[in-house]
Amino acid sequence: MSQPAAEEIRRTFAAAWGEIGSAWGVAPSTAAVQGYFLVHGGPLTEPQIRHALGFSHRAASLALAECEAWGLVERGEPMRRAGQRGPAATVYRVVGDHWEWFRRVARARKEREADPAIPLIERCVTLARDAAKGKPDPELADLHERLSGLLRFVQLFNRGVGAFVDAEPADTAHLFAILGALDDATLQRLIDLGGSLSADDVGKALKAVARLSPAAVRRLVAVAGTPGLVRLIGAG
Repeated sequence: MSQPAAEEIRRTFAAAWGEIGSAWGVAPSTAAVQGYFLVHGGPLTEPQIRHALGFSHRAASLALAECEAWGLVERGEPMRRAGQRGPAATVYRVVGDHWEWFRRVARARKEREADPAIPLIERCVTLARDAAKGKPDPELADLHERLSGLLRFVQLFNRGVGAFVDAEPADTAHLFAILGALDDATLQRLIDLGGSLSADDVGKALKAVARLSPAAVRRLVAVAGTPGLVRLIGAG
């Protein structure tokens, strides 16, 4: 018996998502289950997942356990059909929407990959620094500089990811909506403008804006594009 068109599309998406997930370092079976939940919405049981994706009981159970550990799905009340014998099947429900999933996946990747890397790099920086003490060794000096630069990069990257992980999904969605409202040329000009300013100066300005009330910020945004202000600051 052929499957409904919607189910065929869901299975095709799940299979493709599994291949994409493997490129991200996620087990293909886990990524496929994530993809199926994304387009199905649930609730789903392990037998339903197993049947839809052609997995063994073990593969489906392990993938669901991984999704549960990441906080992407949660268990609901067991489902028992009328006239069915044996233990009731555990129901898995999706947690939040795709923005919440983005946050939880980012948190899981951050905790598993970036967070453990920082102490490792810090130890290597210390080792290189200590080894270079009293020894004018250009190779050790170069190694220390490279490791220090790598550490700074990972720390900044981890902080950036952490900002999204800690933010409410609705706030993250709103930020991306703002970026989506900008054309590519405007976005590039903003990036170029940011590169021409010092990080300290921009940081101070943003801290000042952060202390304003929402009403004050709305007024500031409202006047930012008025012709008089544009002429005053020479932005025309």
